Amino acid sequence: MRLTKHEHAALVLVESGHTLVIDPGSFTSPLEDLVGLVGVVITHEHPDHWTPEHLTRLLSAHPGAPIYGPEGVAHAAAGFEVTVVHPGDTLDLGPFHLEFFGGRHAVIHESIPVVDNVGVLVNEALYYPGDSYAIPKHKKVSLLAAPVGAPWLKIGDTMDFVVDVKPDRVFATHDMTLSTAGKQMGYARLTWAVEQNGGSFVDLQPGDTVEV
Repeated sequence: MRLTKHEHAALVLVESGHTLVIDPGSFTSPLEDLVGLVGVVITHEHPDHWTPEHLTRLLSAHPGAPIYGPEGVAHAAAGFEVTVVHPGDTLDLGPFHLEFFGGRHAVIHESIPVVDNVGVLVNEALYYPGDSYAIPKHKKVSLLAAPVGAPWLKIGDTMDFVVDVKPDRVFATHDMTLSTAGKQMGYARLTWAVEQNGGSFVDLQPGDTVEV
């Protein structure tokens, strides 16, 4: 399975000629030249994780491709057909086996409503928590997508999250709100955290790929 990181929180996975897209949001460039799109997963309703424009482009190029997300996404994207998924659900899309975790977005501030959020584990290998620190309990994670920049995020909490998940490898995501210096600081903190359990940090920039 090959993963390509795109801007901010968007991930594209390819396996055996099939493609899975996760969280194509407002900071992400159009995703083009995809082959065999079998589904789109949206972890939660915030616009930096999905836009109608992205979904329209994807569905125009791949008619009938299903969209999955929690109930909040189904309400926010009411103009699209969204299949609701919950923590504990599993799903098979072509060569991709998905398991969902968590349920709620991390708290930004008491004045801001907490929305639905699901983390997703793909093929028992890649885990992406969306905007949360939901841990895929009793799962061995090969590659972890760890958020490093957000209004709800403190880097120390992300470090604890990485230590708790114990992935073999980690890379930074949810990073378009950071300066270059801020990203480098985040990378250093993730490197320390993953090395506590013998893992390693993977430096992925938009457009970079890695085998999972």
